[in-house]
Amino acid sequence: MLRVAGRRLFSVSQRSTTNATSFLLSDGFGGGDQSSSATRPLPSADLDSYHRSSLVRGFSSQVLTQGGNEVGFGSEPATVEAVKTPNSKIVYDDHNHERYPPGDPSKRAFAYFVLSGGRFVYASVLRLLVLKLIVSMSASKDVLALASLEVDLGTIEPGTTVTVKWRGKPVFIRRRTEDDIKLANSVDLGSLRDPQEDSVRVKNPEWLVVVGVCTHLGCIPLPNAGDYGGWFCPCHGSHYDISGRIRKGPAPYNLEVPTYSFLEENKVLIG
Repeated sequence: MLRVAGRRLFSVSQRSTTNATSFLLSDGFGGGDQSSSATRPLPSADLDSYHRSSLVRGFSSQVLTQGGNEVGFGSEPATVEAVKTPNSKIVYDDHNHERYPPGDPSKRAFAYFVLSGGRFVYASVLRLLVLKLIVSMSASKDVLALASLEVDLGTIEPGTTVTVKWRGKPVFIRRRTEDDIKLANSVDLGSLRDPQEDSVRVKNPEWLVVVGVCTHLGCIPLPNAGDYGGWFCPCHGSHYDISGRIRKGPAPYNLEVPTYSFLEENKVLIG
């Protein structure tokens, strides 16, 4: 609408310019008879300045373009004309485009307070997100509770095996007899697939603590079974002896020995 209004005012200004020019030509710039004024031409400098002053007064939505010595309205949009042909004669109509004065300097403290408060809120939210991410990556309370397991050995009879759960895996605790200890130490290490002495796998010869997961495909072997009196995996036929060492079958390694320590004579801490 501003463009249409500008064009209408431009046509009105052209008409008024034509009328004013005719009046000046007929009047002869004030004075003289009509015969002399009709033959007296209007100075080109005055006419050009009159045209310029008439064209400058308009809406800011129209752009004054300068081509050679003439100044006029371009056919392209105002922003395009302003970029292509910048002109210092473009003026704004204060009645249609109100300009507000700059802010009150006395309110700078309030502005600084608002900006600082916003930045503090952003920093707090970022800190909270980082803490949430770190907490989500750490172990939960139930996992930390299972990190170590305390087992009472007083109820385990000689020659029997007890299975406990530690970190989601079964752990075999076997109380060995004297015959079991002698049998484990009498094995020729050269005949073993994964050679290990029995003294390396135990901290107390009476107690054997191993992870109850077959080293072949992760099955759970059966205690007190197999050809060597230790454990037998029925999935693929792996046999382990009384020290948890692989003696027969596809399993490549011995049963794993977890980290454990004796707190008391009849109490062990796994993990």
